[in-house]
Amino acid sequence: MRLLLLATLFFSLIFAACKTGSGKNKQVLPIYGEKTVLGTDTVYHTIQPFFFTNQYNEKITEKTVDHKIYVADFFFATCQSICPQMSSQLVEVQNAFKNDKDVLILSHTVNPMHDTVEVLNGYAKSYGAIKGKWHFLTGNKKEIYDLAKNSYLVNALQDDGTPEGFLHSELFVLVDSQKRIRGSYDGTDSVAVKKLIDDIKILKQEIN
Repeated sequence: MRLLLLATLFFSLIFAACKTGSGKNKQVLPIYGEKTVLGTDTVYHTIQPFFFTNQYNEKITEKTVDHKIYVADFFFATCQSICPQMSSQLVEVQNAFKNDKDVLILSHTVNPMHDTVEVLNGYAKSYGAIKGKWHFLTGNKKEIYDLAKNSYLVNALQDDGTPEGFLHSELFVLVDSQKRIRGSYDGTDSVAVKKLIDDIKILKQEIN
């Protein structure tokens, strides 16, 4: 009986040590943006409410991404510089999580006057976007630009002097299930996008 008790205690200690060790080794991504300390609570920068329309003429709001992990970027359909490369890299992200309903992609056009629902639908099809997984969004131009600058902390500008008339960030922004920014990645760099995919997996472990 005593041997059985000692054996049980021994394996309990081993299990506890393994559990503690795994906790220490668990990776945690940084939280981007300004933060405010209110008493014992820390309030982090979060993505503000939004209201856009996707390529299926569906209304997409902040509630669409409630409790989801998602990647946000900015582009326009007639862009011939970095946009095709960025969209091709997002195909890799989509493929990595195509069966995971908790990971989404939101691509916002910076040229909503041209990029109608019909245009976005054609663009989305050209990259094999999965319905419900990868949303191409259009809406009020000022709201899109303000969201880029104030929520996602990236650039989106018109009439900047470039040949195509628009300037937008090449960054993919990783947002967690609490709408906090957890990373930004060069969308034209396959190595950076591989890290994005790995970091999404880290976030998945964080919320499980």
